Amino acid sequence: MAMRQALHGPRMLLSAMLLAAIGLALGAGAAAAQQSVEQFYKGRQIKFILGSAGGGGYDAYSRVITRYMGRYIPGNPTFVVQQMPGAGGLIAANYIYGIAPKDGSEIGMTGRAAAIEALINPADKSVKFEATKFNWIGTPQQEIGIMLVLTSTPIKTLDDLKTYELTASSTGRAAATSVYPRLLNNLFGTKFKVIEGYKSSQEALLALERGEVVAHSSGGSSSAFRNRIEPWLKAGTVKMLMQVASEKDPTLPADLPLITDLARNDADRQILELVLVQQVMGRPMMAPPNMPADRVKALRDAFDKTMLDKDFVAECDKQDLEVNPVGGAKLNAMLEHVYQTPKPVVDRVAELLARD
Repeated sequence: MAMRQALHGPRMLLSAMLLAAIGLALGAGAAAAQQSVEQFYKGRQIKFILGSAGGGGYDAYSRVITRYMGRYIPGNPTFVVQQMPGAGGLIAANYIYGIAPKDGSEIGMTGRAAAIEALINPADKSVKFEATKFNWIGTPQQEIGIMLVLTSTPIKTLDDLKTYELTASSTGRAAATSVYPRLLNNLFGTKFKVIEGYKSSQEALLALERGEVVAHSSGGSSSAFRNRIEPWLKAGTVKMLMQVASEKDPTLPADLPLITDLARNDADRQILELVLVQQVMGRPMMAPPNMPADRVKALRDAFDKTMLDKDFVAECDKQDLEVNPVGGAKLNAMLEHVYQTPKPVVDRVAELLARD
Protein backbone atom coordinates (compact mmCIF):
# COMPACT_ATOMS: atom_id res chain seq x y z
CA MET A 1 0.00 0.00 0.00
CA ALA A 2 2.78 2.39 0.98
CA MET A 3 4.63 1.51 -2.24
CA ARG A 4 1.51 2.36 -4.33
CA GLN A 5 1.12 5.70 -2.55
CA ALA A 6 4.81 6.46 -3.10
CA LEU A 7 4.43 5.85 -6.83
CA HIS A 8 1.09 7.64 -7.07
CA GLY A 9 2.58 11.06 -6.31
CA PRO A 10 5.22 11.05 -9.11
CA ARG A 11 2.63 9.72 -11.59
CA MET A 12 0.22 12.49 -10.73
CA LEU A 13 3.01 15.04 -11.07
CA LEU A 14 4.06 13.62 -14.46
CA SER A 15 0.45 13.68 -15.70
CA ALA A 16 0.06 17.26 -14.54
CA MET A 17 3.29 18.26 -16.28
CA LEU A 18 2.20 16.52 -19.50
CA LEU A 19 -1.19 18.21 -19.46
CA ALA A 20 0.48 21.55 -18.84
CA ALA A 21 2.87 21.00 -21.76
CA ILE A 22 -0.03 20.08 -24.05
CA GLY A 23 -1.89 23.15 -22.90
CA LEU A 24 1.11 25.37 -23.61
CA ALA A 25 1.53 23.83 -27.06
CA LEU A 26 -2.14 24.29 -27.89
CA GLY A 27 -2.03 27.82 -26.58
CA ALA A 28 1.07 28.61 -28.65
CA GLY A 29 -0.57 27.10 -31.73
CA ALA A 30 -3.71 29.14 -31.20
CA ALA A 31 -1.68 32.30 -30.68
CA ALA A 32 0.32 31.66 -33.86
CA ALA A 33 -2.89 31.09 -35.81
CA GLN A 34 -4.18 34.48 -34.66
CA GLN A 35 -1.05 36.34 -35.75
CA SER A 36 -1.07 38.47 -38.87
CA VAL A 37 1.05 37.21 -41.75
CA GLU A 38 3.71 39.82 -40.99
CA GLN A 39 3.77 38.95 -37.29
CA PHE A 40 4.11 35.26 -38.06
CA TYR A 41 6.94 35.59 -40.56
CA LYS A 42 8.92 38.44 -39.00
CA GLY A 43 12.31 37.12 -37.91
CA ARG A 44 11.40 33.60 -39.04
CA GLN A 45 13.38 31.18 -41.18
CA ILE A 46 11.24 29.14 -43.61
CA LYS A 47 12.42 25.58 -44.20
CA PHE A 48 12.33 24.80 -47.93
CA ILE A 49 12.12 21.04 -48.55
CA LEU A 50 13.72 20.10 -51.88
CA GLY A 51 12.67 16.73 -53.28
CA SER A 52 15.90 16.16 -55.21
CA ALA A 53 19.63 16.01 -54.70
CA GLY A 54 21.91 18.97 -55.30
CA GLY A 55 23.38 19.99 -58.61
CA GLY A 56 20.37 19.64 -60.90
CA GLY A 57 17.68 21.93 -62.25
CA TYR A 58 15.41 21.61 -59.22
CA ASP A 59 18.27 22.60 -56.94
CA ALA A 60 19.20 25.58 -59.13
CA TYR A 61 15.65 26.92 -59.23
CA SER A 62 15.09 26.44 -55.49
CA ARG A 63 18.31 28.25 -54.59
CA VAL A 64 17.60 31.32 -56.69
CA ILE A 65 13.91 31.53 -55.73
CA THR A 66 14.65 31.35 -52.00
CA ARG A 67 17.18 34.19 -52.35
CA TYR A 68 14.45 36.56 -53.56
CA MET A 69 11.05 35.36 -52.40
CA GLY A 70 11.47 36.56 -48.81
CA ARG A 71 11.51 40.14 -50.11
CA TYR A 72 7.84 39.85 -50.95
CA ILE A 73 6.52 37.93 -47.94
CA PRO A 74 5.27 40.26 -45.17
CA GLY A 75 7.81 40.10 -42.35
CA ASN A 76 10.62 39.28 -44.83
CA PRO A 77 11.59 35.80 -43.60
CA THR A 78 14.73 34.06 -44.78
CA PHE A 79 14.91 30.54 -46.22
CA VAL A 80 17.02 27.47 -45.58
CA VAL A 81 16.99 24.68 -48.17
CA GLN A 82 16.88 21.10 -46.92
CA GLN A 83 17.34 18.36 -49.49
CA MET A 84 15.06 15.35 -49.17
CA PRO A 85 15.64 13.37 -52.38
CA GLY A 86 14.12 10.08 -53.39
CA ALA A 87 11.32 8.41 -55.35
CA GLY A 88 10.98 11.22 -57.86
CA GLY A 89 10.03 13.72 -55.18
CA LEU A 90 7.48 11.49 -53.43
CA ILE A 91 9.45 11.37 -50.17
CA ALA A 92 9.48 15.15 -49.94
CA ALA A 93 5.81 15.38 -50.95
CA ASN A 94 4.84 12.84 -48.27
CA TYR A 95 6.76 14.84 -45.67
CA ILE A 96 5.23 18.19 -46.61
CA TYR A 97 1.74 16.69 -46.66
CA GLY A 98 1.81 14.61 -43.50
CA ILE A 99 4.62 15.80 -41.22
CA ALA A 100 5.52 19.44 -41.92
CA PRO A 101 3.76 22.02 -39.72
CA LYS A 102 0.54 23.32 -41.30
CA ASP A 103 1.40 26.94 -40.57
CA GLY A 104 3.56 28.02 -43.52
CA SER A 105 6.90 27.62 -41.76
CA GLU A 106 7.83 24.77 -44.13
CA ILE A 107 7.17 24.66 -47.88
CA GLY A 108 8.95 22.87 -50.70
CA MET A 109 9.47 21.75 -54.27
CA THR A 110 8.81 18.25 -55.55
CA GLY A 111 9.18 16.33 -58.80
CA ARG A 112 6.82 17.32 -61.61
CA ALA A 113 5.37 13.82 -61.91
CA ALA A 114 4.58 13.39 -58.21
CA ALA A 115 1.26 15.21 -58.43
CA ILE A 116 -0.36 12.64 -60.72
CA GLU A 117 1.44 9.49 -59.58
CA ALA A 118 -1.51 8.33 -57.48
CA LEU A 119 -3.84 8.89 -60.41
CA ILE A 120 -1.98 7.02 -63.14
CA ASN A 121 -0.37 4.45 -60.85
CA PRO A 122 -2.84 3.71 -58.02
CA ALA A 123 -0.89 0.58 -57.10
CA ASP A 124 2.00 2.75 -55.89
CA LYS A 125 1.56 2.58 -52.12
CA SER A 126 4.44 4.98 -51.52
CA VAL A 127 2.10 7.92 -52.23
CA LYS A 128 0.84 9.20 -48.85
CA PHE A 129 -0.89 12.38 -49.96
CA GLU A 130 -3.81 13.78 -51.93
CA ALA A 131 -2.34 16.08 -54.56
CA THR A 132 -5.41 18.29 -54.79
CA LYS A 133 -5.21 19.13 -51.07
CA PHE A 134 -1.76 20.71 -51.24
CA ASN A 135 -1.65 24.49 -51.37
CA TRP A 136 0.32 24.77 -54.60
CA ILE A 137 2.39 27.97 -54.73
CA GLY A 138 3.48 27.91 -58.35
CA THR A 139 6.17 26.76 -60.74
CA PRO A 140 8.86 29.05 -62.15
CA GLN A 141 8.99 27.09 -65.37
CA GLN A 142 6.81 24.99 -67.63
CA GLU A 143 8.42 22.30 -69.70
CA ILE A 144 8.00 22.82 -73.44
CA GLY A 145 9.27 19.78 -75.30
CA ILE A 146 10.29 20.07 -78.95
CA MET A 147 10.16 17.36 -81.60
CA LEU A 148 13.16 17.68 -83.92
CA VAL A 149 13.71 15.94 -87.26
CA LEU A 150 16.47 16.12 -89.84
CA THR A 151 15.42 18.11 -92.88
CA SER A 152 16.73 15.26 -95.03
CA THR A 153 13.69 13.19 -93.99
CA PRO A 154 10.47 13.36 -96.04
CA ILE A 155 8.54 14.59 -92.98
CA LYS A 156 6.71 17.83 -93.74
CA THR A 157 3.58 17.59 -91.57
CA LEU A 158 2.40 15.74 -88.46
CA ASP A 159 0.43 13.35 -90.66
CA ASP A 160 3.66 12.27 -92.35
CA LEU A 161 4.72 10.71 -89.04
CA LYS A 162 2.15 7.98 -89.66
CA THR A 163 3.70 7.09 -93.00
CA TYR A 164 7.46 7.09 -92.49
CA GLU A 165 9.50 5.24 -89.89
CA LEU A 166 11.86 7.52 -87.96
CA THR A 167 14.64 6.55 -85.58
CA ALA A 168 14.72 8.72 -82.45
CA SER A 169 17.44 8.98 -79.79
CA SER A 170 16.78 8.56 -76.07
CA THR A 171 18.64 7.98 -72.82
CA GLY A 172 16.22 5.35 -71.52
CA ARG A 173 12.72 3.92 -71.22
CA ALA A 174 11.49 6.28 -68.50
CA ALA A 175 12.89 9.42 -70.13
CA ALA A 176 10.61 11.87 -71.95
CA THR A 177 12.73 11.31 -75.07
CA SER A 178 11.36 7.75 -75.15
CA VAL A 179 7.95 8.23 -73.52
CA TYR A 180 6.61 10.79 -75.98
CA PRO A 181 7.56 9.01 -79.23
CA ARG A 182 6.14 5.74 -77.89
CA LEU A 183 2.99 7.53 -76.76
CA LEU A 184 2.55 8.89 -80.29
CA ASN A 185 3.06 5.41 -81.75
CA ASN A 186 0.50 3.78 -79.46
CA LEU A 187 -2.07 6.55 -79.64
CA PHE A 188 -1.84 7.84 -83.20
CA GLY A 189 -0.03 5.17 -85.20
CA THR A 190 3.19 7.07 -85.81
CA LYS A 191 6.25 5.00 -86.67
CA PHE A 192 9.03 6.08 -84.32
CA LYS A 193 11.73 3.54 -83.60
CA VAL A 194 13.28 4.70 -80.34
CA ILE A 195 16.99 4.00 -79.92
CA GLU A 196 17.62 3.99 -76.17
CA GLY A 197 20.83 3.77 -74.18
CA TYR A 198 22.55 7.09 -74.82
CA LYS A 199 24.37 8.08 -71.66
CA SER A 200 23.07 11.64 -71.50
CA SER A 201 20.70 14.03 -73.22
CA GLN A 202 23.73 15.68 -74.81
CA GLU A 203 24.81 12.36 -76.33
CA ALA A 204 21.27 11.79 -77.57
CA LEU A 205 21.37 15.18 -79.30
CA LEU A 206 24.82 14.44 -80.69
CA ALA A 207 23.37 11.30 -82.26
CA LEU A 208 20.91 13.51 -84.15
CA GLU A 209 23.66 15.87 -85.24
CA ARG A 210 25.75 12.96 -86.52
CA GLY A 211 22.83 11.39 -88.36
CA GLU A 212 22.85 8.23 -86.24
CA VAL A 213 19.12 8.93 -85.79
CA VAL A 214 16.80 11.26 -87.67
CA ALA A 215 14.58 12.49 -84.83
CA HIS A 216 14.66 13.55 -81.19
CA SER A 217 11.77 14.52 -78.91
CA SER A 218 12.94 16.56 -75.95
CA GLY A 219 11.06 16.70 -72.68
CA GLY A 220 11.99 20.36 -72.18
CA SER A 221 13.60 23.26 -73.96
CA SER A 222 15.99 24.97 -71.59
CA SER A 223 18.27 27.78 -72.71
CA ALA A 224 21.12 25.29 -72.93
CA PHE A 225 19.01 23.03 -75.18
CA ARG A 226 17.98 25.91 -77.43
CA ASN A 227 21.53 27.19 -77.67
CA ARG A 228 22.64 23.72 -78.71
CA ILE A 229 20.13 23.35 -81.54
CA GLU A 230 20.18 26.96 -82.77
CA PRO A 231 23.14 26.45 -85.16
CA TRP A 232 21.43 23.39 -86.67
CA LEU A 233 18.22 25.32 -87.20
CA LYS A 234 20.09 28.22 -88.82
CA ALA A 235 22.06 25.84 -91.04
CA GLY A 236 18.83 24.15 -92.08
CA THR A 237 19.96 20.63 -91.19
CA VAL A 238 17.33 20.21 -88.47
CA LYS A 239 13.79 21.53 -88.14
CA MET A 240 11.25 21.72 -85.34
CA LEU A 241 8.15 19.66 -86.05
CA MET A 242 5.96 20.19 -82.99
CA GLN A 243 5.78 21.46 -79.42
CA VAL A 244 5.25 18.82 -76.72
CA ALA A 245 3.02 20.97 -74.53
CA SER A 246 -0.60 21.88 -73.94
CA GLU A 247 -0.08 25.59 -74.70
CA LYS A 248 2.20 27.24 -77.23
CA ASP A 249 5.43 28.90 -76.17
CA PRO A 250 5.33 32.51 -77.44
CA THR A 251 9.09 32.44 -78.04
CA LEU A 252 8.72 29.66 -80.63
CA PRO A 253 7.35 30.11 -84.17
CA ALA A 254 3.60 30.78 -84.08
CA ASP A 255 2.94 28.18 -86.78
CA LEU A 256 4.75 25.39 -84.91
CA PRO A 257 1.93 22.94 -84.01
CA LEU A 258 1.22 21.40 -80.64
CA ILE A 259 1.19 17.67 -79.92
CA THR A 260 -2.49 18.15 -79.07
CA ASP A 261 -3.16 19.03 -82.72
CA LEU A 262 -2.90 15.30 -83.40
CA ALA A 263 -5.97 14.62 -81.27
CA ARG A 264 -8.88 13.19 -83.27
CA ASN A 265 -11.57 13.24 -80.60
CA ASP A 266 -12.32 14.09 -76.98
CA ALA A 267 -10.81 10.84 -75.73
CA ASP A 268 -7.46 11.66 -77.38
CA ARG A 269 -7.56 15.16 -75.93
CA GLN A 270 -8.27 13.85 -72.42
CA ILE A 271 -5.34 11.44 -72.67
CA LEU A 272 -2.95 14.14 -73.83
CA GLU A 273 -4.27 16.58 -71.23
CA LEU A 274 -3.48 14.12 -68.46
CA VAL A 275 -0.05 13.21 -69.85
CA LEU A 276 0.92 16.86 -70.30
CA VAL A 277 0.14 17.80 -66.70
CA GLN A 278 3.77 17.02 -65.93
CA GLN A 279 4.89 19.55 -68.53
CA VAL A 280 2.83 22.31 -66.91
CA MET A 281 3.92 21.38 -63.37
CA GLY A 282 7.55 22.03 -64.30
CA ARG A 283 9.28 22.64 -60.94
CA PRO A 284 6.26 22.73 -58.61
CA MET A 285 6.34 24.44 -55.24
CA MET A 286 3.76 23.68 -52.59
CA ALA A 287 2.74 24.27 -49.00
CA PRO A 288 1.02 21.75 -46.71
CA PRO A 289 -2.78 21.37 -46.64
CA ASN A 290 -4.99 23.01 -44.02
CA MET A 291 -2.94 26.19 -43.77
CA PRO A 292 -4.36 29.60 -42.82
CA ALA A 293 -5.75 31.10 -46.01
CA ASP A 294 -4.01 34.46 -45.53
CA ARG A 295 -0.58 32.78 -45.41
CA VAL A 296 -1.34 30.74 -48.53
CA LYS A 297 -2.27 33.95 -50.32
CA ALA A 298 0.86 35.69 -49.05
CA LEU A 299 3.10 32.87 -50.32
CA ARG A 300 1.39 32.79 -53.72
CA ASP A 301 1.56 36.57 -54.07
CA ALA A 302 5.23 36.55 -53.09
CA PHE A 303 5.95 33.85 -55.68
CA ASP A 304 4.17 35.84 -58.40
CA LYS A 305 6.11 39.00 -57.54
CA THR A 306 9.40 37.10 -57.41
CA MET A 307 8.84 35.89 -60.97
CA LEU A 308 8.73 39.56 -62.07
CA ASP A 309 11.68 40.72 -59.99
CA LYS A 310 14.34 42.18 -62.31
CA ASP A 311 17.24 40.86 -60.25
CA PHE A 312 15.68 37.41 -60.06
CA VAL A 313 15.11 37.28 -63.83
CA ALA A 314 18.66 38.53 -64.47
CA GLU A 315 20.15 35.84 -62.24
CA CYS A 316 18.08 33.18 -63.95
CA ASP A 317 19.34 34.42 -67.31
CA LYS A 318 22.93 34.07 -66.09
CA GLN A 319 22.26 30.50 -65.05
CA ASP A 320 20.31 29.62 -68.23
CA LEU A 321 17.16 29.00 -66.18
CA GLU A 322 13.93 29.57 -68.08
CA VAL A 323 11.32 31.73 -66.37
CA ASN A 324 7.91 30.74 -67.69
CA PRO A 325 5.79 30.61 -64.54
CA VAL A 326 2.39 29.25 -63.62
CA GLY A 327 0.65 30.46 -60.46
CA GLY A 328 -0.43 28.24 -57.60
CA ALA A 329 -4.17 28.72 -58.03
CA LYS A 330 -3.93 27.60 -61.65
CA LEU A 331 -1.96 24.47 -60.64
CA ASN A 332 -4.58 23.59 -58.03
CA ALA A 333 -7.40 24.10 -60.54
CA MET A 334 -5.62 21.99 -63.16
CA LEU A 335 -5.13 19.11 -60.73
CA GLU A 336 -8.73 19.33 -59.52
CA HIS A 337 -9.77 18.98 -63.16
CA VAL A 338 -7.51 16.06 -64.13
CA TYR A 339 -8.42 14.10 -60.99
CA GLN A 340 -11.96 14.06 -62.38
CA THR A 341 -10.75 12.25 -65.51
CA PRO A 342 -12.92 9.17 -66.23
CA LYS A 343 -11.31 5.92 -65.12
CA PRO A 344 -11.19 4.36 -68.63
CA VAL A 345 -9.09 7.33 -69.79
CA VAL A 346 -6.80 7.06 -66.78
CA ASP A 347 -6.38 3.32 -67.35
CA ARG A 348 -5.54 3.98 -71.00
CA VAL A 349 -2.87 6.53 -70.00
CA ALA A 350 -1.34 4.07 -67.55
CA GLU A 351 -1.23 1.49 -70.33
CA LEU A 352 0.31 3.91 -72.82
CA LEU A 353 2.98 5.03 -70.34
CA ALA A 354 3.84 1.54 -69.09
CA ARG A 355 7.58 1.03 -68.90
CA ASP A 356 7.55 -2.34 -70.57
